[in-house]
Amino acid sequence: MDTHLFRNKLEGCYVTVPTPFNDDAGFTINRAALRTHINFLLDGGLTADNATFLAGGAAGDFSTLRFDERLQVAEVVADEVGGRVPIAFGAQTTSTLELVQLAKAAQRMGFDFIQVSCPFYFTHTEADFEEFVKAAAGAAPEVGIIIYNTFWTASGVSFSMMERLAQLDNVVGLKWAAPRTDAMEFEDVCSHFSGRLTIIDNNLLFAFSAMPSLGARAFESHLCNFWPAWGVRLMERVRSGKYAEIAGMMTAQAMPWYKLWVEIENQYTSGDGYLDKLCMELVGLPSSRCRPPTRDIRRAYREKTRAMMQAIGVPNLVEG
Repeated sequence: MDTHLFRNKLEGCYVTVPTPFNDDAGFTINRAALRTHINFLLDGGLTADNATFLAGGAAGDFSTLRFDERLQVAEVVADEVGGRVPIAFGAQTTSTLELVQLAKAAQRMGFDFIQVSCPFYFTHTEADFEEFVKAAAGAAPEVGIIIYNTFWTASGVSFSMMERLAQLDNVVGLKWAAPRTDAMEFEDVCSHFSGRLTIIDNNLLFAFSAMPSLGARAFESHLCNFWPAWGVRLMERVRSGKYAEIAGMMTAQAMPWYKLWVEIENQYTSGDGYLDKLCMELVGLPSSRCRPPTRDIRRAYREKTRAMMQAIGVPNLVEG
C-alpha cells in the first residue's frame, strides 16, 4: 500500500452520508434517494480534491442496520460515486469477526477506507483494541484504516495506543476528538501524529487544527449534506491559510446548526443524522426520519430548523 497516496486521498471534507429510508413499516432503505443525494453532493462541487464520503457511519444509521443492509448501503454509494471521490465505509462493531467481514466487503467493493472505533458496550482494554485493528488490517490489506476515537461510547484511544497503531501499514487516518482538559490532548495528538496520519478534526476546532502547528487536513462537517458549497469554501480557506475566515464560518454558520442539534439531543431525541436529514428535506432532497428508537424530529423542529437555515444563509430552501 502507498500510505502517502492514501493519506492524501483523505484530505478535505469528511462527509458522513445519511441513509434515507422508505416510509413503510420496516423503514427499508431508499436506494433511489441515496443515489440522488450522492449526486447532489457531487453536483455541489465536492470532488476528489476536497472531500471523502463516509457510507454507513453514525449519521448513516449503522447502529440500526442489519449486516446485509450495511452492505446494501455500501454497494449503492460505491456504485453511484463510481470513483469520482474517495469513499470510506463505517465498520464500527462489537465483534472482531464482523469487523473482518466488513473489511473484506469494503475491499471487494472498492472502498478506499474503513472507519474503525473501539468496540462499545464492554470497556475493552487497549490490547483488545490493538488486536481488533490488526484483524481488520490483515483482512483488507488494500484498504486504508481510519481510527475513530469515540471516547463517549467506549474506551478512548490514548497517545500510547496511537503510537502502536500508527506502526501498522494501512492505518492512514485518525478521526480525532478528545475531552477538553488542561493536558490539551487534542493538540498533543494532532501535532504529534499529523506528519504520519491524516488527522480528521472531529472537535470542530477547524480554524485552529488546520494551522501548520497542528496539521489537520480533513474536517468532519454535517453542513455539507445540505450545503456542499460550504465545504468547498471551507477547504479553499484551509489551503490558503485564511484561519480567521474559517473561524468566521464556524461561528456564523456551523455554530447555529450544532447549537440546534444539541438542543434536540437534550430535549427531544438522540442519535445522529436526523438534523442532516431534515435540512436535506428543506433544500428539496428526498429524505426521511432516522430509524427508531431515534424519534422523528421533522414535525416538531421543521420551522425552527428552517429559520436557522435562513439565518445562516443556506441557499435553495424550498417553500412551505
